[in-house]
Amino acid sequence: MKQKKQQLKCSYCGRPAVLRPASEIYHDPNRKGYVYACSHYPACDAYVNVFPGSKIPMGTLADGPLRKKRILAHQVFDQIWRSGIFTRDQAYRWIADKLGIPLRQAHIALFSDYLCEQVILESRKVIENNKRRSCAA
Repeated sequence: MKQKKQQLKCSYCGRPAVLRPASEIYHDPNRKGYVYACSHYPACDAYVNVFPGSKIPMGTLADGPLRKKRILAHQVFDQIWRSGIFTRDQAYRWIADKLGIPLRQAHIALFSDYLCEQVILESRKVIENNKRRSCAA
């Protein structure tokens, strides 16, 4: 039996998401790729990028405040593996464990505001603890 393709829906207004050129959403004619945007965009400001060369969304649709929170969460979290505290794989395993979620769900592009806050809080703790250890050595 063939499985029916599931329609991506906006979690803010319930309307379907549609695939649009990223250049339209970002108002940049040089921007490549696509974005799933709420069909009520721009009144509903929810969208998510797709993986390059595909139609697969990178996460869930997010409005402006959640997109900003996800960016901040990534900036803080990425310091952990970029500074060498953990490898990138170790960092994602660590955050999955901290959040009590399966590793396959440990993607900031899937996170709610609350989970982004937890990533920021826990990542800052690790960074601060690493600084203290470095100073004590």
